[in-house]
Amino acid sequence: MNTSNRQWTFLTHHARVLLEIARDPQARVRDIATGIGITERAVQGIVSDLHQSGYVTIERVGRRNQYKLNLDAHFRYPTEAGLPVRVLIDMFTQHDLPDPGAN
Repeated sequence: MNTSNRQWTFLTHHARVLLEIARDPQARVRDIATGIGITERAVQGIVSDLHQSGYVTIERVGRRNQYKLNLDAHFRYPTEAGLPVRVLIDMFTQHDLPDPGAN
């Protein structure tokens, strides 16, 4: 079987949704779905999973949700369980921050 034509990624949709929330805590489900290329319904299910597992809290602000990440929550898989999700968030959002030395 030729696997070079198969598409796959290192990050799950759960990780991608978590990263989108980290980048914009007021992001709409629609915007997250568009940004990572999955359905709004899938994003809703993932946000629900993340909320129920304690990775995300949700606060209603007017007509929108505002999310807050629990960066000290640990990964679920046994080989990474000793690491907080902060490691993932920091790794993928550091490049989003402005360079303090840039003019």
